[in-house]
Amino acid sequence: MSSESLREECGIAAVYQLDQLSAPPVNVTRYIPGFLLDLQNRGQLSAGVTSYNPRTERLLQTHKDVGNVEQVFRMYSGHKHRTLIERYSGTVAVGHVRYATSGQEDRNFAQPFERIHGRKWKWFSIAFNGNLANFDALKQELIEKGYHITYNTDTEVMMHYFNRELKGDGSRSYKDIFSELAKVFDGAFTIAFLNACGDMVVMRDPLGIKPICYGIKDNVLVVASESVVLTRIGIMDYQDLEPGSILVATPNEGYRVERYCEPRKTAHCQFEWVYFANLASRLDRQSVFKARRTMGELLADSEEEENTDALCVPVPETAKIAGEAFGYKLGIPVIEGIVRNRYVGRTFIEGENRQAVILRKFTPLRELMENKKVFLVDDSLVRAATLKTIVEDLRIRGGAAEIHVRIACPAIIAPCFYGINIPTVRELFATRFWRPGQSLDFSSEILAAMAEEIGADSLKYLSIDKLTKAIGFAEDELCTACINTCYPTPTGTDRYQNQINQLN
Repeated sequence: MSSESLREECGIAAVYQLDQLSAPPVNVTRYIPGFLLDLQNRGQLSAGVTSYNPRTERLLQTHKDVGNVEQVFRMYSGHKHRTLIERYSGTVAVGHVRYATSGQEDRNFAQPFERIHGRKWKWFSIAFNGNLANFDALKQELIEKGYHITYNTDTEVMMHYFNRELKGDGSRSYKDIFSELAKVFDGAFTIAFLNACGDMVVMRDPLGIKPICYGIKDNVLVVASESVVLTRIGIMDYQDLEPGSILVATPNEGYRVERYCEPRKTAHCQFEWVYFANLASRLDRQSVFKARRTMGELLADSEEEENTDALCVPVPETAKIAGEAFGYKLGIPVIEGIVRNRYVGRTFIEGENRQAVILRKFTPLRELMENKKVFLVDDSLVRAATLKTIVEDLRIRGGAAEIHVRIACPAIIAPCFYGINIPTVRELFATRFWRPGQSLDFSSEILAAMAEEIGADSLKYLSIDKLTKAIGFAEDELCTACINTCYPTPTGTDRYQNQINQLN
């Protein structure tokens, strides 16, 4: 394994009883499994929770394990689930779902990460979503100061830096602590911090790369990576935590939101709308559903291929809305020509033995596609392993006469250093045909060569300007590094240039 950290795209849910000093305690841990189920799209490898209970000797308790939410929280058994929730009862709880792009399927890598200490303000647990682009530098600094890094994860390194800032008598303000940490961390990070004093702090990075929102119901504060968690329980007037801000909740003071650094230009991750986020969520006030629908419509606006007697087949599941909009705009039938096995996880996340997973995951319906012209709509094209297998399968098992691939996202031409599993330049499909300095509007010759490589009759991408229009932000308000190489932080730019240098 290289020194690079295990990149993690995850989901966070936190619950805080606001009136816990004046009202009977409420076991808010019971909310966490349901909230994490709403965020299961953000991670299927492991799940966990840390709870705070001032009425027990063990003030913080952490339950975590490898598996999906239902498995980790024993939701298949009413008795086992209730027993677990009671055991980890608390007036504050922080939950987490995780996937990692590399590393072991090991309980020790599951989050939250808890650090036990005799002083309550130094006994804490953190849950993290994102990736530190400067992990290598931070890790090396710690090693030089005598630290031992056991798990090689961002979260572990963050814990050491948190501990260094939690010095003195515990009276230092959270604003000052998180302000100092933000000067050290380069990358994408939303963090939920909970200590044995019952204080909870939620931090969003200065660029707002990763989403986080909050709201209140029945005097319970709810924080989550996506709004679907809040709206499902009827919190419709939720707020997005602004970039460069922290939400602080304490037993004595309730909660407050304050900035820990001056506002900057935002860099919201465009791939959240393209692929990762729950269809029912709104991220920074922009609907995921509407964005994907508009991507499909704008993709159809530039269609030149004859579509008489053609079918539109979206790749399940995240391309479904874009595909339906594409077909509707062109006036062609949209069919579910590919049956998805819902018990097989995301191939983008899974990573190993992709072809076997893909064939098990997707089954083409020959009776619908045999001898037909098919517009195959997908949300993105990263390595092309998934799409290439699907195209081949549609010809062999599906019997399609023509397959025209349409991608509701621009070409992925650069890696992500902020948490999404978009790999090195060398591994990306589009970089076999594109090099830095060339136009981002691929020529018809290049597109024809790309189509031939994946076995399709033609291939087209959505343009960058149409993608940003669909999402609802200007290009310079989004992190679009993977589609235009413009990284929002210095370390991202340096790491990309290093990869380019290695190719030359």
